[in-house]
Amino acid sequence: MYIQTIIRFTRHIDSFLLACILFTLFFSLAVLYSASGHSIGRVYSQLINITIALTAMFVIANISPNRLETISFPLYLGGVVLLLGVFLFGDISHGARRWLNIGIMKIQPSEIMKLGVPMALAWFFSRQQNTLNNWDFFRGSLLLAVPVCLILKQPDLGTSLLIVASGFYVIFLAGLSWKIIAGGAALAGASLPVIWSMMHDYQRRRVEILLDPFQDPLGDGYHAIQASIALGSGGMNGKGWLNGTQTQLEYLPERTTDFIFAVIGEEFGFVGCLVLLFIFSLIIGRGLYISYRASNTYSRLLAGSITLTFFTYAFVNVGMVSGILPIVGVPLPLISYGGTSLVTLLVGFGILMSIHSNKMLVST
Repeated sequence: MYIQTIIRFTRHIDSFLLACILFTLFFSLAVLYSASGHSIGRVYSQLINITIALTAMFVIANISPNRLETISFPLYLGGVVLLLGVFLFGDISHGARRWLNIGIMKIQPSEIMKLGVPMALAWFFSRQQNTLNNWDFFRGSLLLAVPVCLILKQPDLGTSLLIVASGFYVIFLAGLSWKIIAGGAALAGASLPVIWSMMHDYQRRRVEILLDPFQDPLGDGYHAIQASIALGSGGMNGKGWLNGTQTQLEYLPERTTDFIFAVIGEEFGFVGCLVLLFIFSLIIGRGLYISYRASNTYSRLLAGSITLTFFTYAFVNVGMVSGILPIVGVPLPLISYGGTSLVTLLVGFGILMSIHSNKMLVST
């Protein structure tokens, strides 16, 4: 009976996707040990985060896409209510209002919306698939705009960009016209002066530092300069695990979270970075395959968005550390230390596994 329960529970797990995820997670523990100054406590804490996240992934993988579809819009509405709660009553920390105290714990509703927004949009467009028109795309854009505006008010630019990306991918995959995309891009370009004037001072400063980090090498430009030094000093094969000078001498800031890719570049070199990006590409390729093979519109749109959002995570973080994008505080997926973002990512992968396994059950 016990063995049958395990078999029934694990039959929804995609072995290829799981293997790629586990490889990346174990590698992340080795990198974290070096980046944290050989802190066993930090590694143990992350191991607990990984255990919780994997458990959540296994549970979600065993929930059918039909059930996920029924909770999509209620989840979105609940997330918006919580974001309104943050706006009105949220705790302020480091100049930002992002957390909501609900008595027994503090929660960050913006993390819920990383999945709530694409799930709600996939639900919305799947219901309109037979009569889809431009008005539907406008209404879908409003569904995306409401939580994004609330998150921008916190302010949290990095999370806002990720949610915009996850929502846009659903709208794009639903069949958004290239003419509308081109028109929107042109409008965004023309609006840059207005957008610049509306940005916070620290956000404008990040763009200025991207263009020339040496204008303030010991202040705002310090992170970018030290990350570039660490990446460049690693060369082709790296300095070796635990031997990165920028890392071990603590010149590199935020080395366990946002800038952990610089640790990989310094200690494992260009080859190590390529291996990690190759594993990421396998995960993305598998996700796109699952999206392509999905049994219905809801599953296809949601799987595509989850996969492309993972790509956005990786692209933004690597670009930020490499100095080709502004620093926006986006962690390296599956690698950076932290529990909340890891749980969100693995719940997303659990949804992918649910979509794929139910497609196989339908086919058989």
